[in-house]
Amino acid sequence: MNVWIAIGVTAVGCYAVKLAGLLVPAGALERPLVRRLAALLPVALLAALTAQQTFADGRELVLDARLAGVAAAAVALVLRAPFLLVVAAAVVVTAGVRAVGG
Repeated sequence: MNVWIAIGVTAVGCYAVKLAGLLVPAGALERPLVRRLAALLPVALLAALTAQQTFADGRELVLDARLAGVAAAAVALVLRAPFLLVVAAAVVVTAGVRAVGG
């Protein structure tokens, strides 16, 4: 039964966060600082998630084939490759490093 309590609390919490966002006055959202932070926040969260998934394994720092894949994707992005090519480069390099035994 504890699982259902956790699910219920999570659902209520998510709804409360959504409701809190709707209750923010429109004037507060028009401030330049708030607009800039709102534009940068998704990028920062995605970068943090990518770093955590790439370099962490539980509680340890891990440098393995995933690092090579992210590096290949970064190079493809610097070269202004299309998104699908960036993902393909990351996949191919990661698989190649794993196949070699890295």
